[in-house]
Amino acid sequence: MKTALLGLALLSTIASAAPDINSYSNFDQVKTTHLTLNLNVDFAQQQLAGTATLDFKRLQPEVNTLVLDTRALKVSRVEQAVDGHWQQAQWHWGQGSKALGTPLSITLAKGANKVRVRYHTTEGATGLQWLTPAQTAGKKQPFLFTQAQAIQARSFIPLQDSPSVRLTYDATLTVPKGLMAVMSAENSQTVSADGVYHFHMPQAIPTYLIALAVGDLRFQAMGKRTGVYAEPSVLKAAAKEFEDTEAMMTTVEKMYGPYAWGRYDLLILPPSFPFGGMENPRLSFITPTVIAGDKSLVSLIAHELAHSWSGNLVTNATWQDLWLNEGFTTYLTYRIMEAVYGKPRERMEAVIGYQDLQEDLHKMPAADTRLVPDLTGRDPDDAFSDIPYEKGALMLFEIENRLGRKKMDAFLRGYFQHFRFQSVSTAMFLDYAAKKGLDVARLKQWIYQPGLPAGAPQPHSDAFKKVADEQQQWLTGQRKVSAIAFKTWTAQQQLYFINQLPKSISSAQLSALDQAFMLTGTRNNEVAHAWYRQAIAHDYQPAFADMADYLRHIGRRKLIVPLYEMLMAKPRYQALAKRIYAEARPGYHPLAQHSLDDIVK
Repeated sequence: MKTALLGLALLSTIASAAPDINSYSNFDQVKTTHLTLNLNVDFAQQQLAGTATLDFKRLQPEVNTLVLDTRALKVSRVEQAVDGHWQQAQWHWGQGSKALGTPLSITLAKGANKVRVRYHTTEGATGLQWLTPAQTAGKKQPFLFTQAQAIQARSFIPLQDSPSVRLTYDATLTVPKGLMAVMSAENSQTVSADGVYHFHMPQAIPTYLIALAVGDLRFQAMGKRTGVYAEPSVLKAAAKEFEDTEAMMTTVEKMYGPYAWGRYDLLILPPSFPFGGMENPRLSFITPTVIAGDKSLVSLIAHELAHSWSGNLVTNATWQDLWLNEGFTTYLTYRIMEAVYGKPRERMEAVIGYQDLQEDLHKMPAADTRLVPDLTGRDPDDAFSDIPYEKGALMLFEIENRLGRKKMDAFLRGYFQHFRFQSVSTAMFLDYAAKKGLDVARLKQWIYQPGLPAGAPQPHSDAFKKVADEQQQWLTGQRKVSAIAFKTWTAQQQLYFINQLPKSISSAQLSALDQAFMLTGTRNNEVAHAWYRQAIAHDYQPAFADMADYLRHIGRRKLIVPLYEMLMAKPRYQALAKRIYAEARPGYHPLAQHSLDDIVK
């Protein structure tokens, strides 16, 4: 209880210090409401250049300063609109930090209601990745994509970069002819003849959901509201893998209300994308590492789709409230998987998620295992883990266990409707929960105490009993390796089998598994990740060449960071890790580089 009270006191102090401790902007005084972008995409200079025009409202009429967030931007001119006429505005840089960038302060004239900033990005833009043709699937055209979450939008647009700031936007992008540009907005499905693309986002979204990509892209429909953008060589396989997306949409709508964003399309990025997916509205960005050929990893699509309700429609007010996005979305993901693929598949997914949670609970600092961590002076990405995802979902499963599923669905549907297009804090959620009769004292244990509270639910899957039995029979000599039904199992069962291999397993036994089931070089990237972890742990050298190739060609942090950590933990492999990283680093996204630079010293 003392820990919880200290946590509450700490968070109260943080909340009173600033509207968002990860933003310099003064959106509690002057709040931006609409963004108009006009940018040229220059691959030769690896630069976005043009203007960002921001409409704003003065919440405090006497305030004459607008403060924007920036990171590594070069600003050449700032103007303001007064009575419909543009005039130069005074501006200056404030004191910044490595974690948060640099504030841009603009002095506002009386009657001004818009500012226009002329700027260009620099190589320090942590939200941009510029890829050479060789780093793409087609090998002929360059590629650009953004990743704005959590606080990287400020590295390619000057704005109030807080999830509490929701705005609509319009954009014009000029790109090299022959390339296609897409954004988290209304998109064209064909390549523009002149390289000019216009975008419109009519719903107000938080700034971290502004996204763009440019490359050799084509579009293929999957349903009346769903489709895929991808490089031509990837397009057909992606459309087949994710063809159930429309069914997923219908499933969530039946449970939690209409989809609010018009279309839901997917953009398949090059493998350097540092995350599994990014829930940019209307156009989720997706890693190609989940194209396994058997739909075994499509829970990621369910997750990004679920964000259309929990995250995009109802958004965490600050990054300390991230669990309100990810915990709710992870719970919805499990519900989607159950509805579309059945309860056994969903329970297997939940057990794997629980294993990931247990790993993070043991390796993260105790304070960061609270659902609301202290992010003072930190880049929110530095505290990234499975805690807000899986711990948050477990809390919601406990609520479901107490309410029953029918009442739980009614609670969530009401929650999404009540806070529709709003940014919500943990305190606001607790107040809403109290009004709906939930046990707020128990919820506070979940939210403010480290680890899992006593009595937390633990998922179970009968499908793993067969896996465990066959593994044990093989380890004790009662079953030949050829008699293990590994090839007939789901990817989740295969993951469970590999993850549960004992510390005492020998290289000869690993070799037998590898030869029987071709684990080294497997196409399923999640299974490969689990196998390479075992190879490092048990010094299974035959897997190392393929593992090195895996690390050179995949940039998804979830898959590569643990492998580098394990290699660096063993002195005999540190030189190997450094050599692989030196070769791979230029192809990694800046966020992945940031994570790995401190690991591979």
